[in-house]
Amino acid sequence: MRGKRGNVEKHYYLMVLPGLVWLFLFSIVPMVGIVMAFQDYNPGLGIFGSEWIGLENFRYLMQLDDSKQVIINTLIISSGKIVLNLLVPLVFALLLNEVTQLQYKKLVQTIVYLPHFISWVIMASIVINIFGYRGAINTIRSWFGLEPRLFMADPSIFRQLVIGTDVWKSFGFNAVIFLAALTSINPNLYEAATIDGANRWQKTRYVTLPELKPTIVLLGVLGLGNILNAGFDQVYNLYNPLVYSTGDILDTWIYRLGLTNLQFSLATAAGLFKSVVSFVLITISYVLAYKFADYKIF
Repeated sequence: MRGKRGNVEKHYYLMVLPGLVWLFLFSIVPMVGIVMAFQDYNPGLGIFGSEWIGLENFRYLMQLDDSKQVIINTLIISSGKIVLNLLVPLVFALLLNEVTQLQYKKLVQTIVYLPHFISWVIMASIVINIFGYRGAINTIRSWFGLEPRLFMADPSIFRQLVIGTDVWKSFGFNAVIFLAALTSINPNLYEAATIDGANRWQKTRYVTLPELKPTIVLLGVLGLGNILNAGFDQVYNLYNPLVYSTGDILDTWIYRLGLTNLQFSLATAAGLFKSVVSFVLITISYVLAYKFADYKIF
C-alpha cells in the first residue's frame, strides 16, 4: 500500500513540476532585479556593479508631484471599479433571476458575458469608435446641433469613462458568482415569505439579500487587495498625454519611467512600493474575509 501511495505522490509531483518551473523562472528569478530600487542603476555596470544608494530612490519618489497624483488616480479608479463591479453584477443577477423564460434568460446571459472574453486591445478600439471625435456619441450629438466633444481627451470625465467601460466589460461575468449563490438559497424561505404575504421586493429585501450577505462581504473584502491595481491594459490602451492628470495610474507611470524614460531604479522602486502595499492589503483582506465571511485559503 505504501509503495502504491508513493508512486501516486510521485505522479502528482511530476504533474506540478512544469508549474513550479514556470513559477521559479518567471516569478522568483526576476525578483533579483529588486536590488535596482536601492541603487543608482547603470546598465553598463549591471546590477552587481551599480552604486548602492539605499532608500534615496524612495525618498525622491515621495517628493515628486507626479507620484502623489498617480496614487490618487489609482485609488479613485480602482475604488470605483471595486464598488461598481460589486453592485452592478448584484443588481443584474437579482433582475435576471426574476426572468422565468429560460431561453430569453440564456440569451441575455450570453450577450452580457461576451465582452469579458474580449481583450482590452480590441475593446479599446470599440470604446474609441463610440466616444471618439467621429464616434457614435458625437454623431448622435450632431443630429441635435451639438458640437463634437473630445471625450477621450477630457480629463474631467476620463476616470468615469475608464470605470464605466470596465464595469460594462466585466459585470456579466461577475454576475455568475451571485447567480450561483442565488441557486443555493433554500426555496422554503420564499414559500414561507409568500404565505406571510410578502411581495417580490419584500422577498428580495428580507430573504435574498440577507442570504447573499456572506458572498457580498467576501467579494468586497477580497477586492481590497486589488486597490492599487487599476487595470494597466485598459488604461494604457485608452489614455493619452492630455488625460495624464486624472488618468495616469501607478502601473502606466511605472511603465513610462522604466521603459520610456529609462529611469530603471525609480521604476523599480515604485514597483516595489506598490507590491509591498498590495501584499499588506491582501493580507488584511484575507484576515477580514476569514473574520466576516469565514473564508480561508489554508
